[in-house]
Amino acid sequence: MNLRAIAAIFRFEMSRTFRTLGQSVVSPVLTTSLYFVVFGAAIGSRIQEVEGVSYGAFIVPGLIMLTVLQQAISNASFGIYFPKFVGTIYELLSAPVSFLEVTAGYVLAAATKALMIGLIILATSFFFVDLNIAHPVWMVAFLVLTCLSFALFGFIIGIWAQNFEQLQMVPLLAVTPLVFLGGAFYSISMLPPAWQTVSLFNPVVYLISGFRWSFLGLADVPVGWSLLAITAFLIACLATVAWIFRSGWRLRP
Repeated sequence: MNLRAIAAIFRFEMSRTFRTLGQSVVSPVLTTSLYFVVFGAAIGSRIQEVEGVSYGAFIVPGLIMLTVLQQAISNASFGIYFPKFVGTIYELLSAPVSFLEVTAGYVLAAATKALMIGLIILATSFFFVDLNIAHPVWMVAFLVLTCLSFALFGFIIGIWAQNFEQLQMVPLLAVTPLVFLGGAFYSISMLPPAWQTVSLFNPVVYLISGFRWSFLGLADVPVGWSLLAITAFLIACLATVAWIFRSGWRLRP
């Protein structure tokens, strides 16, 4: 394993983040703060509690998950797509580094950015609601697994995309609706029985449920299923990336 190659890609990607702090960090934090104001204050004044927890505290895990998923995907997808766009991807492919090292550099950088933003939003949430984290170790574990798996997913999207429009298509048209319909702002137990069954086919439900359990001790699905879902998604993304580099799909003309 060429650790110097991984570190070089990681440093390059992280330096881009620090050059654009306003867009990379400040913007998602301000957006999430607006969610706290709108949902926590306006709607929270009408919905006092959900399963014995104040509505403001109840939506914190969903808001963090919403932002983390978006940031992990967008950072990883843009990170690998831009070298394809300008043509420098061929220099990377001809360098004496394996696909594992290339993937590790880009994915670790994207996951680190998403994790950093998630922790900043968590710290910001304490200014809006009273929040106690029931299982802090599991909270970090779920957050790290989510950042890594969706950074891998974003990496795949960046390789698949052939223009900037396609780069934004999956996050906007698939991931964001799945998060909103996955219990980010409500418990699926509040839905009619038929819709509860339908919601169980939404993979994001398992992520948000497990993450919320780590905060509040409440879960819509068993925690074991949540861990299994995120682990299976991580393995599937790793297998897909391995196939892409072996076949050269969308990497070589």
